[in-house]
Amino acid sequence: MKLTILGCYAATPRTFTNPTSQVLEIKNRLFLIDCGEGTQVQLRKNKVKFSKINHVFISHLHGDHFFGLIGLISTFSLLGRTTDLHIHGPKGIKEIILLQLKLSSSWTNYGLYFHELVSDKSEVIFEDQKVTVTTIPLNHRVYTNGFLFQEKKDPRKLDVDAVQHYNIDTCYYQKIKNGGDIKLDDGTIIANEKLSFDPLPPKSYAFCSDTVYHEAVIPIINNVDVLYHESTFLQSEEALASKTLHSTAKEAATIALKANAKHLVLGHYSTRYESIELFREEAETIFPNVLLGDDGKSFEF
Repeated sequence: MKLTILGCYAATPRTFTNPTSQVLEIKNRLFLIDCGEGTQVQLRKNKVKFSKINHVFISHLHGDHFFGLIGLISTFSLLGRTTDLHIHGPKGIKEIILLQLKLSSSWTNYGLYFHELVSDKSEVIFEDQKVTVTTIPLNHRVYTNGFLFQEKKDPRKLDVDAVQHYNIDTCYYQKIKNGGDIKLDDGTIIANEKLSFDPLPPKSYAFCSDTVYHEAVIPIINNVDVLYHESTFLQSEEALASKTLHSTAKEAATIALKANAKHLVLGHYSTRYESIELFREEAETIFPNVLLGDDGKSFEF
């Protein structure tokens, strides 16, 4: 599982910082999460293949989280894209994008599908054979969701030496991978654990975009491998965080601790601070495994 931060600063883009956008590579799927202004430039800088992006997840309709989407959609057309693109986001995202395409006479030459979200309850919004994506309802100034990405459990791994030792026919291999025991011709039953290995534990990633401190997310993200949680402010600006419905680094760390997360990635920093290291220092007083998101930084888990 690989996370690439394209942008992780609050509000406006600057010459050396970018608003929120990131790419999650999980089970050979590539998901774009939020699409702030300048995302397509950051995709190029980080050598992410445009053609591998088939699903985009937009947390909410504040500009620093989706103003880059129309540009990316238009560039896909200019590059001759033919593969369908799916946009998952709040109700209104379809109207915004289609109006821009209509007034600029820039209709796409590929299928553009919108999956608009309105529920204030957690729900599965994407699922295939390998991955499930579930919403994480957040508490911000507009309707906002985070997203929980979960790998599905792999089949067991075949112990080739063992199946050859017992002279087991290949027609039973799938049964073994599915966890079944095998009965030999002489009636002997060979337990599955003698014929296969445990698969790697499935991984999970939770993206918690703009939100005030919100303990309702904890049951949804409990035991998550990696939690990205906005940390716009330090605790010295707690009153401002509360007023604007954002979180502090300390509050993000508290959510990570209570959710029993393995790793915490911080981001969405206000640019009022001299160094983002201050966010790590504050969060580490609560939670030990803190990683600082920053533009162009990748993490593998």
